[in-house]
Amino acid sequence: MNFKPLDPNKVYLITGAAGFIGSFLSKKLLEQGCRVIGIDNINDYYNVNLKHARLEQLQPYEEFTFIKADISDKSVITAIFEEHRPNYVVNLAAQAGVRYSIENPDVYIQSNIIGFFNILEACRSYPVEHLVYASSSSVYGANKKVPFEETDMVDTPVSLYASTKKSNELMAYTYSHLYNIPATGLRFFTVYGPMGRPDMAYFGFADKYFAGQPIHIYNNGDFENDLYRDFTYVDDIVIGIERLLSNPPTESVPNKIYNIGNNKPEKLMTFIETLEKSLSNASGNEVVFNKVFEPIKPGDVPATYASTDSLQQAVGFKPETPIEEGLQKFANWYVDYYGVKGERLHEGSEGYHTRGRARDKISSGN
Repeated sequence: MNFKPLDPNKVYLITGAAGFIGSFLSKKLLEQGCRVIGIDNINDYYNVNLKHARLEQLQPYEEFTFIKADISDKSVITAIFEEHRPNYVVNLAAQAGVRYSIENPDVYIQSNIIGFFNILEACRSYPVEHLVYASSSSVYGANKKVPFEETDMVDTPVSLYASTKKSNELMAYTYSHLYNIPATGLRFFTVYGPMGRPDMAYFGFADKYFAGQPIHIYNNGDFENDLYRDFTYVDDIVIGIERLLSNPPTESVPNKIYNIGNNKPEKLMTFIETLEKSLSNASGNEVVFNKVFEPIKPGDVPATYASTDSLQQAVGFKPETPIEEGLQKFANWYVDYYGVKGERLHEGSEGYHTRGRARDKISSGN
């Protein structure tokens, strides 16, 4: 283990800065005095009010510059790189969601393939010290061998989203080989926490409950062979990125891939029961979801389980926040942000998110 701390005199460009991980990472860097250039297109994949709320937490920092831009617009990205000359780039902008990629494939090609190509080209034209980018545990597909290791075969993705992330890894390697761009891909494992993505299951379950609606669980109600997920708390993800940022690969082809997961998969039903308890604690009322069990959805995989040995060896860190702690932090934030403390809602009742100027009816879809 030999890693260098961040250099506050450098310029850090973060795409997806209004997103879940991007906003947390930006805040972490700003707290250390770093200059951060944040890019985001503020798309409406989910409610933009939450994206603006994340940005509000970053705006007080003098070293933060926000640019509303889409990484799929090459001329705009090129101009940003030319003006700001970033030393470090973290590409977190992407169209997320496994199931959504089956319904809306075009946006995944535009953002995840063309957008990432534009970032690579900009890093080639305006050389950077390190490019860190988001891959995904979904590249492992339906691999049965666990835990997943970075050396495992990842040639059988089961969703277009996974295919785009595998493509990113291949593209980054090629640019490292051809142009000596130090690049590190991070395979994230089911990231959760406060201010998270509303399309993620845990967030959607909370939405459904406070809207008086049932939650849909795609495990066939088979508790003996339940789905497993390696749930990873957002602060752990950010620490991993922070430690890797100023420690680029130094091999002849400067390219690395790391898993960032909790290395402790949980049964889906255990996660759900823990979320019920956490929301009960936060709201002051007993929360019990009305559960509807359905078959596993196309593109979903039965288990994710990260080996984090490589990450630990490289930077002396591995995620380890237990779900009891992480979900309680999410629940506390959720109840406060949406003003639902003390509310007890039942199926068929109306539920509302309330936050300042916005009143958004709770709805997460199936």
